Amino acid sequence: MNGKSNPASSTEPAAPTSWALVTGSTSEIGRETALKLAEDGYSIVVCGRDEHRAADTRKTIESAGDRAVALIAGFADPAEVRRLIAETREATAGGTVDVLVNNAGGGGFAPTEDTPEDMFDTAFALNVKAPYLLTGAFAPAMAARGRGAIVNVGSPSTTMAASGTSAFQAAKAALSMLTKSWTAEYGPRGVRVNSVDPGYLLTRVNEHIRDMFGGYLAALPAGRGARPEEVAEAVRFLVSPRASYIHGAVLSVDGGKNAVVTM
Repeated sequence: MNGKSNPASSTEPAAPTSWALVTGSTSEIGRETALKLAEDGYSIVVCGRDEHRAADTRKTIESAGDRAVALIAGFADPAEVRRLIAETREATAGGTVDVLVNNAGGGGFAPTEDTPEDMFDTAFALNVKAPYLLTGAFAPAMAARGRGAIVNVGSPSTTMAASGTSAFQAAKAALSMLTKSWTAEYGPRGVRVNSVDPGYLLTRVNEHIRDMFGGYLAALPAGRGARPEEVAEAVRFLVSPRASYIHGAVLSVDGGKNAVVTM
């Protein structure tokens, strides 16, 4: 699917612009995904909390001759998500949102008995409610057109537990089930829904704790953490026509963690 139109003659109407909405696309996995989908011909809705980083991502896309808009929203507040939906519809008027990447997420970590209620609520707001609202807003129109792709960025924690991360893991597990539920709901109408589960990421945010994971990373078959662009390539693949028969799948980008028991 290519969002750039190339009319055969000036008398033919231009094809509608095909847009990809990538949440949390101001940095790391989201930014890399936005850049790669722009290379594939999509116009990009860049969105995140940081206005300056959003503008930088938009300018990077536009400097390559592609089209983007930058919208500012936090995803822990449902009101901001609803505003993003309205602003996206306005910004993409005349085009169609054919791709939704639910990448924004996060949440704090604490033992269950020490988890504040607002930490629990934030984990579910970021990882479950925001994707739910966005999918409910854009998937029906995709289904009406008979085409579209949704990729949820999950976590290996949906299949393996760790102490002190119960709220975050429960939220990501819920998102994993939504991938399957939306596959049943929208798949028969032409919308493919899949999930990418990244392992430990070599990112700026994780730099201060990288030494703590040295032994863990060394024990992986890959022997290292993932670069954001490697995860973005997995998202790019699932969006593309090359993945046309892939529905409801979870693509682990974890360096082999799910396949091997560390001894």
